[in-house]
Amino acid sequence: MGAAVQLPNRERAAILPIRSLANQAFSRAAGAPLIEGNTIRLLQDACENYPAWLDAIRGAKRYIHFENYIIREDDAGRMFADVLVSKAQEGVRVRLIYDWMGGFGRASRAFWNRLRAGGVEVRCYNPPRWDSPFGWLSRDHRKTISVDGEVGFVTGLCVGQMWVGVPEKKIEPWRDTGVQVRGPSVAVIEQAFADVWAMMGEPIPERDLVKPDVHAQKGETALRVVAGVPATAGMFRVDLLMAALVRKRLWLVDAYYAGTTSYVQALRAAASDGVDVRLLVPNATDIPLLRLLSRAGYRPLLEAGVRIFEWNGTMLHAKTAVADGHWARVGSTNLNLASWLGNCEMDVVVEDEPFARLMEQTYLQDLENATEVVLDAHRKLRAPNEQRHPHPILSSGGGSGGRAAAGALRLANTVGAAFTNRRVLEPLEARITVTAGVMLLTLGILFSFFPPLLAYPLVLVFTWIAGALLYRGYKLYRGKAQ
Repeated sequence: MGAAVQLPNRERAAILPIRSLANQAFSRAAGAPLIEGNTIRLLQDACENYPAWLDAIRGAKRYIHFENYIIREDDAGRMFADVLVSKAQEGVRVRLIYDWMGGFGRASRAFWNRLRAGGVEVRCYNPPRWDSPFGWLSRDHRKTISVDGEVGFVTGLCVGQMWVGVPEKKIEPWRDTGVQVRGPSVAVIEQAFADVWAMMGEPIPERDLVKPDVHAQKGETALRVVAGVPATAGMFRVDLLMAALVRKRLWLVDAYYAGTTSYVQALRAAASDGVDVRLLVPNATDIPLLRLLSRAGYRPLLEAGVRIFEWNGTMLHAKTAVADGHWARVGSTNLNLASWLGNCEMDVVVEDEPFARLMEQTYLQDLENATEVVLDAHRKLRAPNEQRHPHPILSSGGGSGGRAAAGALRLANTVGAAFTNRRVLEPLEARITVTAGVMLLTLGILFSFFPPLLAYPLVLVFTWIAGALLYRGYKLYRGKAQ
């Protein structure tokens, strides 16, 4: 009897060092410590996110930091622009960062000039520069807001009417997820904003930033703020670590999935070990070829027991994960190399059972509007209320750039595997390899008849790169001489 009574105590004693070790591993992998004392609120879609953002902005007393990959010049974008200008004219310091590629063709110069004229400090992340030929590959893909050091938002939503939908035209809103946080973590969100702000000009004065050690705790939720910058791969390491440590279930949502070989193997290993691994991705796309490229990666996962579902709505844009009813993440990072390695991203990694249970409930609700992809078409499962679509539902908006990057990575992965023979190609990838081969053969024939078509662009590119390197070297030399 005595041994039976003591067993739970021994188990608890054994769990404590394991959790301490796991905390250390996650802190090192993410480059972000676990922050205690927060409150967190799950926000679904624009109907919950946008009103919460606007309430916080309207209540600002000192400053607003607004960072978003895409701010469209449409009804939704103009609504936020009006509120930000109004607060700036009240004397609130409003700083806004948008991404050059995210804004290209989606908002006019007049739109940004109106914001600046209204008192909003606007900075554009990484516009093309002649002295940085490949600098455009780095994007600020974050979607964050912080107000007065009191409240912060980390989300997958951009600002645009497609997230709201157009009811009169029966166009459904995009499905997306974000969180609102209060507590010491807000200071970390603000510091991450300040780091990107300083990349483009004068930094934010230290006196204007809240320090985590003086910020009062607001709740009992522990979380990490993973503020990714190019080439750091913090979220990639966290995703791999979670796939390795998860014991029972790992449920993923991703808008532009194009998993690397290492991540695919991590998911396959977890599923083969009995973990319930699920991946929910969009069915709709505005680039049909890239839908094929994304689907080319399904078979290795399905054969290992990973369950894949495709969303039946207009567009699924969320980037979330929940594991073992304890761990969850919400943010802007997609499961592809562009997000993991190339972009500025931001996610919150939450260690809280009530929040994780809520995420699991939300996931199961989303599956009610999804179709399961299976290897045997005769066993394909459909949602109870699913309508059969003879063609893919087309979407239009800010996702095409990310989908293009994910598709390009999938294409490069397949072609690279064919050349190096580093992995076994799947039957579904046959069409990709044949298409790529035909395209290259066509280009080869074209260039053989018209060599200038190849020579002139190469001369231009090489001259551009050489000029950029010489200019950079000159600047470095001048700096050393001074």
